Amino acid sequence: MNQTIETILKRRSTRSFMRKPLKEEDLKVIVDCGLHAPSGMGRQTWKFTVVENRERIRELADAVGKELGREGYDMYDPEVLIIPSNLKDSPFGMEDNACAMENIYLAAEALGIGCVWINQLRTICQEPNIRRLLDELHIPQDHVVYGLAALGYRDDTPVLPKERIGQVEYIK
Repeated sequence: MNQTIETILKRRSTRSFMRKPLKEEDLKVIVDCGLHAPSGMGRQTWKFTVVENRERIRELADAVGKELGREGYDMYDPEVLIIPSNLKDSPFGMEDNACAMENIYLAAEALGIGCVWINQLRTICQEPNIRRLLDELHIPQDHVVYGLAALGYRDDTPVLPKERIGQVEYIK
């Protein structure tokens, strides 16, 4: 089977990470793969913020948990967060970032690194405590975070589903 297809079929979200730093060269490849995602009209109106500081990650997770009433929320305590943000008024921003996130996921999987999508920021980016932290991370005021990638080496065994659920219809 083609290696790309194999990577797509075996990728699973990781929700438990080892305390082991990612290799800098692997992280750069993952980010580069995100940057190579398609974007509407090739505009690439995104920004990628890579947070390797665990204290900053915990601070953001705590603020998100507090804002959402989820005490103890930790974004699965990853080693790294990749935060793609995009212009609020970009007509393709959400889709562009989703494509970038998928590339990030697949690159991480190909390198033996676990990843999980964190989606809680989308509706709370402008809440004062969240915005303050986003400002400290240099995420532009005119950007929204649709989702972010939490990465690290797996500390769990992904559970593979017996079959995929969903409707498919081929019309010829």
